[in-house]
Amino acid sequence: MKNIFIDTNVVIDFLANRQPFSIDAARLFDFSISREARLYISAVSYNNIYYILKQSLSNKAAISLLEEFAEMTEIADVTSAIIRNSLKSDFKDYEDAIQYYCALSLPEIDFIVTRNTKDFKKSILPVLNPREALALFQHTEK
Repeated sequence: MKNIFIDTNVVIDFLANRQPFSIDAARLFDFSISREARLYISAVSYNNIYYILKQSLSNKAAISLLEEFAEMTEIADVTSAIIRNSLKSDFKDYEDAIQYYCALSLPEIDFIVTRNTKDFKKSILPVLNPREALALFQHTEK
């Protein structure tokens, strides 16, 4: 089983059905349902995801969708150490820094999946886009 940290943009692709990205994102979440992968999402991502979903859904519908989603994933705590490391980092995007240090705090994580791989250039964890991550699963199936 692979342990994958999913960046907020991939989650939003999936939940908001952002085309054409939602197809690969949905396939990744299928691996969670089939128990071939354990997907981790930072707790702070829920704020951003809610904000995007609320633009097209009612509060009740957005919360319901997030409740269902929480059953498919592990919610990774964002600690004060993660925030402090993010503030001191040289990431151009602060939210990406939080995602990175959150993933780094979980020793079980095999890789990070994001559509913005260039923003994680200095990562010591492997960073893949959704298609590259899917290729890993296809490679292990053979």
